[in-house]
Amino acid sequence: MLKTFRLIAILEGISYLLLFGVGMPLKYMAGIKEPNIYIGNAHGVLFIAYAIIAVLVCRQQNWGIKRYAILFIASLLPFGTFYIEEKYLSPKALKA
Repeated sequence: MLKTFRLIAILEGISYLLLFGVGMPLKYMAGIKEPNIYIGNAHGVLFIAYAIIAVLVCRQQNWGIKRYAILFIASLLPFGTFYIEEKYLSPKALKA
């Protein structure tokens, strides 16, 4: 479950950056709406998967509500899920 969560965290972070870095500029500066639709849908699915799997991992690892809150808030910030992956989910972080 932890490996899956790490993968979802990275993919969610990438989709978030693509949405803001590619999709939104194309939509608002170039008037091209199509990429934003696909990137937005992918990001939405990944965001929901991230939130649900975060709950499951927190329960499985016996992490408290504070850790879940950190995981969730990080999903709202650009580069937040990359920080979470390194700080809380990487193999070296889990050994500490």
